[in-house]
Amino acid sequence: MNRRFFLKTAFAAGVSGAAGGHPGAFAAVADAGRLPAWQKGELQVHFLYAGSSESVFMIMPDGTTLLVDVGDYDVGGNWKMRNPIAPLGGRGPGKFVADYVKRANPSGAKVDYWLLTHWHADHGGCETSYSAREERDGEIWFKSGLAELIDDISFGRGLDRCWPNRNDPFECADTSVRQFAHIARTYRWLERHRGLKIEKFRVGADDQIRMLKDPAAYPDFGVLNICGNGVIRTRDGGTRNLYADFVPRGKADVWRRENGLSCGFVVSYGAFRLFSAGDFQDFWKKDDGTTFQTEDALAAEVGRVDVAKTNHHASDSMTPALVKALAPRVWVTSSVSGYSDWPTTKARLSDRSIYAGDRLLCSTYYHLKERVAEMGEAAAKDDVAPESFEPNHVVVTVPPGGRTYTITHLAPDDSFAVRRVRTVKRKTNCANRRRLFV
Repeated sequence: MNRRFFLKTAFAAGVSGAAGGHPGAFAAVADAGRLPAWQKGELQVHFLYAGSSESVFMIMPDGTTLLVDVGDYDVGGNWKMRNPIAPLGGRGPGKFVADYVKRANPSGAKVDYWLLTHWHADHGGCETSYSAREERDGEIWFKSGLAELIDDISFGRGLDRCWPNRNDPFECADTSVRQFAHIARTYRWLERHRGLKIEKFRVGADDQIRMLKDPAAYPDFGVLNICGNGVIRTRDGGTRNLYADFVPRGKADVWRRENGLSCGFVVSYGAFRLFSAGDFQDFWKKDDGTTFQTEDALAAEVGRVDVAKTNHHASDSMTPALVKALAPRVWVTSSVSGYSDWPTTKARLSDRSIYAGDRLLCSTYYHLKERVAEMGEAAAKDDVAPESFEPNHVVVTVPPGGRTYTITHLAPDDSFAVRRVRTVKRKTNCANRRRLFV
């Protein structure tokens, strides 16, 4: 891919049409049958509802595919704000995602790239939430997350923030759900029995995730790695290690530390830009008493996009600086429980004093009623797509050129039944030109 492509100007996105609850913003069509099959030349990104798992599936314009994360984490047992798992039809998240991918994927059960953003149960699985257990290679095998999915899906290449050294960049003790041990066991099995090469995610690379089938046909498509393992890409094309002068201390920080090591990327297709960075969020007190926010550091290095996946399930993440830097027309949250979609975060995403213009807030499940009843909170509703108040998949489809794109809400199963389609039309706004990366 031409590296100069990422130096092109990214224009501020505009919208046209109308939709209920969003006048003058998004053209909507309800009850539109089933999601059409992917067509060559389209970029399609599926944000899946999979109970207590985050999972994103991308089909590139030439048919090359990428699966990002598939976890399994029982959040809260019978807690009222637990994500309902009934739509999975009795399957674990790994099996459900596999079945969905096989139906959406033009190559069926073969996926070109696997990416684990970070080593947490809701992204990769664990030993305490699983559909079945058995013995493999003399070890107890838990069918959880990735370890369940691989019975049905094969990968061409694997990408990870640190493999084979889980203690890079610093040692992290495993948690009670034994997610680290589980993911490492799954990787060893994939290497031994599938011959899968799992390589380290290279921050700053624009050729590690690339089209494999017909790249010459789509020179304006690319994926740029912007963060991973505590390192971020800088505007000048270099990198910055956010943890270079910080030594994590104490087991209480282990969970948040892992989030801060998440891998992230920006997808570009013509005029269109999409941001996705796992659970990228960490913060700590500096010696001078101020707080360092990893999201603020990333905000200084990125520019505007059209669609952005919220970091860490929108649970008190997305600092004002990062919201302003990205300024998308569409936010998507991958929900794993009622702890996703904090009202304070939703309020920041909607705040016109941070950035102006219409926007749509989508979630694979926003627990509106439960947050009000269980948490006593005034749940944020401004700009939220009504389809988000029930479990749903969110699919972004971008035709060649990237001047328009659609946001499709699907039923939370693998029927591809459409609940609503919204079309977003970009418009060039010369007064708001900003470079994505310079």
